[in-house]
Amino acid sequence: MKTLPLRQLAPLVVAPLLFALVTGLDVANAAAPSAIAAPVAPGAPVANATSFENSEAARVQAPPSGRAAATASPLYRTGTLPSVNCQAGQIRAGSAASYRTFMTRVTRCLNLSWKTQFRKAKLAFSQPRLRFTTTRVNTPCGRWPSSAGGLYCSANRTIYIGVTRETLKNPYAPNHAQFMAHEYGHHVQHLAGIMRYYANSTARAGAAGKLAFSRRLELQADCLGSAFLRQISSSLPVEQEHWDGMVRWVYANGHKNWPKNDHGKGRSQAYWMDRGFDAGSPSACNTWTAPSGRVA
Repeated sequence: MKTLPLRQLAPLVVAPLLFALVTGLDVANAAAPSAIAAPVAPGAPVANATSFENSEAARVQAPPSGRAAATASPLYRTGTLPSVNCQAGQIRAGSAASYRTFMTRVTRCLNLSWKTQFRKAKLAFSQPRLRFTTTRVNTPCGRWPSSAGGLYCSANRTIYIGVTRETLKNPYAPNHAQFMAHEYGHHVQHLAGIMRYYANSTARAGAAGKLAFSRRLELQADCLGSAFLRQISSSLPVEQEHWDGMVRWVYANGHKNWPKNDHGKGRSQAYWMDRGFDAGSPSACNTWTAPSGRVA
């Protein structure tokens, strides 16, 4: 794919860099997914299926509970994400079909990458649902935030992606891939038990505390998304000079759609994006133990 000249980057990154999380307050929805037995071929001995289920059960463990889910996640010890050959194609300006195809392909790459990472962490994994919409639909988690181009709802484990005329003006693939990877990062947080800790903590916090927890959650999703983007950078592709241009834009503008500062200042977003991209690993993304100045 031919990448765009750097001078064209700034006006193109505006629309998709609008991230959001909507999480249900019913923390029962944050439980790890139930194991699903693999289908057994006709005539196969039942003992074989039982052995498979037992081995899978022995391999998977429950994520840590409480604060440890966020501060000491097994994902932080899994090394770099796998390098996935993610040739998602091109987005044609104004083409909703090409946008949906691109984002669907990136999601498949995310599924492959994070499935491997969860296996290394010995945590249960399940794919999120993906829904494209041309309107700001209501979700089981509540109303669509006005500033958001997309969102993740933990109640039904669904990533909602808005397909709007404004979004389709921007065909710059790495920007949209980062957007999708950020929303997928919230699904990762949900499966790892981090979102359960976040929901419980914000339920007890005051106004300032809620914003502080939200920033740690959102900035971690920035970092996780960027770690993934690094590992597909050769096939998408994402050239270093264009990545640097994206980060500079976020530094100057990333906070402007979030007047309550629930996603972090532009410099904080840029810092965690760079950390994730440089490392290509969740180990760089522990925002929960970072000093307050890094998640401001």
